Amino acid sequence: MATMTMIEAIRDALDLALTEDPRVTLFGEDVGYFGGVFRCTAGLQQKHGVARCFDTPISELGIVGAAIGMAAFGRRPVVEIQFADYMYPAYDQIVSEAARMRYRTAGEFTCPLVVRMPTGGGIFGGQTHSQSPEALFTHVTGLKTVVPSTPYDAKGLLLAAIDDPDPVIFLEPKRLYNGPFDGHHDRPVTPWRGHPLAEVPEGRYHLPLGQAAIRRAGTQLTVLAYGTMVHVALAAVAEAGIDAEVIDLRTLLPLDLETITTSVRRTGRCVIVHEATLTSGFGAELAAQVQAECFWHLEAPVERVAGWDTPYPHTAEWDYFPGPARVAAACRRVMEA
Repeated sequence: MATMTMIEAIRDALDLALTEDPRVTLFGEDVGYFGGVFRCTAGLQQKHGVARCFDTPISELGIVGAAIGMAAFGRRPVVEIQFADYMYPAYDQIVSEAARMRYRTAGEFTCPLVVRMPTGGGIFGGQTHSQSPEALFTHVTGLKTVVPSTPYDAKGLLLAAIDDPDPVIFLEPKRLYNGPFDGHHDRPVTPWRGHPLAEVPEGRYHLPLGQAAIRRAGTQLTVLAYGTMVHVALAAVAEAGIDAEVIDLRTLLPLDLETITTSVRRTGRCVIVHEATLTSGFGAELAAQVQAECFWHLEAPVERVAGWDTPYPHTAEWDYFPGPARVAAACRRVMEA
């Protein structure tokens, strides 16, 4: 079984989809000849041709708008927004058209569209290259929102997203493209090589959308995380010496509430971790769901660890980033409550 980076796993999924399904088309800014700013589509235009993988003008609204028309016509477009921060010009198309297609046509038309976006910080991208806008999508009925944390998940979830009959927002944590990141920025970079979840099977496999994964079993505390924060949470509970269960949500919508509530009812405590700003972040929805479903089992208030309510700072990157120290401190507070 091959060991891959997340970049290679995503490219493998796209290559497989292009090979097997003539309806699949890739396009976006620099995804063709150059192979994408993070190289996720490198070589695909040369292999599959300019009609299947091509560059577009710098117009996110145009990219997504064209993709919606193609999806309604029966194709399966996979488009890339170069950074999640740039999706705002396309947001109206995503919300008002793609997400509503099935409903407004009473099922006569669907929108099998995947919008890929590198997301999150940790690369000194500053305020316009580090945002985590997942909550803006989970608020919208008709969209599915996916955030992988490993190469194995990235391939399986992306293939499932491409086959889905409805629009899927596929958020790729850019800090995980080349290796797992536990939040310790002052340590040497860790590659995916040697990580068990970097072993990616050849050929097609699906990971169902809406199914979480338990990354670490535990009895004292449940930690809910996704994307880069899964690795941060694992490091934090190990350093804190707490027997915590770490759940990787993988798909934010649909949400695997059963796995979450089963864990919290057993542990009695819950910490939620995400990189996006605290106020109205997806963690607020998770906290509300946990409180509603597990109230009589909770031994302490649910706690959230998140980015601060400020634009992502360039010079204070690691003060903003929810690192292991902040997560471990929250876990200790919940244990002591």
